[in-house]
Amino acid sequence: MNTFLSVFVTVISLGTIFGCLALLIWCSRDKMGMEDGAPTGHTYDGITELNNPLPKWWSYLFVFMVIFSLGYLALYPGLGNYKGLLGWTSSNQQVKSLAEYNEAAETARTDGLFVQYDREMIKADEVFGAKFRELTYEADGTTYLAIADIAQNENATKVGQRLFLQNCAQCHGSDARGARGFPNLTDGDWLHGGEPAQIKKTIMDGRQGVMAPWGAMLGDDGVREVASYVLSLSGRKVDAVEAQKGEARFAICAACHGADAKGQTIMGAPNLTDNIWLYGGSRAAVEDTIRHGRHGVMPAWKDILGEDKIQLLSAYVYSLSNVK
Repeated sequence: MNTFLSVFVTVISLGTIFGCLALLIWCSRDKMGMEDGAPTGHTYDGITELNNPLPKWWSYLFVFMVIFSLGYLALYPGLGNYKGLLGWTSSNQQVKSLAEYNEAAETARTDGLFVQYDREMIKADEVFGAKFRELTYEADGTTYLAIADIAQNENATKVGQRLFLQNCAQCHGSDARGARGFPNLTDGDWLHGGEPAQIKKTIMDGRQGVMAPWGAMLGDDGVREVASYVLSLSGRKVDAVEAQKGEARFAICAACHGADAKGQTIMGAPNLTDNIWLYGGSRAAVEDTIRHGRHGVMPAWKDILGEDKIQLLSAYVYSLSNVK
């Protein structure tokens, strides 16, 4: 928080507290020029207003809350950048990565310092862990069932669907059909491969898809020409001359997308001939992609869900485009 905001928050916080205290003192001393209990002259529906003071218990409670508020702000952070006498913080700001968090959590567990989340996860594993293992392992209890076989198990895919809704639907949608920048998982079009092992690896380790910006190298004319050629690959009507010029320029794109523009799963480069567009297939969207590039990130889930759950989740995702 910068200095201005720190001072602003401090002034507003203390000003409110002392302002309320001043209002209380003023109200307790102002007699309106008449004695306590005397009629004020205001009468409505047979009820006469009397000049009575504030109830003592209410005034004492108000004073107590003012003192409590000042004490709290002295001990705990609440006044801008002031950290409080106790130095308390709501989060461990020294932990800056998932690895550090896991290390700190493991140390806490070793020391018996289980937080509520840990206790709930342990209880959940005791209750549901055996069911996950039953659905994912062979009879020997050590070898995973093939993902394609799990995908044929209705009970297993129902569990996988619940895992998907809890962890994946925020990006890919509850129907797994994706959104702009988030792939559709039901259409059989895969950036990094749709085989069971490839799907599992994607979920386990995450992916990063990077397309370099070419606007500076191609210029506006070049971007427009390449966009025309790319759009023509999926049967779109474009300016034939522009498309021909764009084909000549496409050589710089072929390194990733291939000479036939059908993409390469090893690089996560999409097929440009199937009219399936991750960031939109309008001319404006395609030109924007070519000009500015794209950078998509799929997080790794192995440390969050564990391999047993990912085996079920992979089977569900695989089933979306392979099991009828």
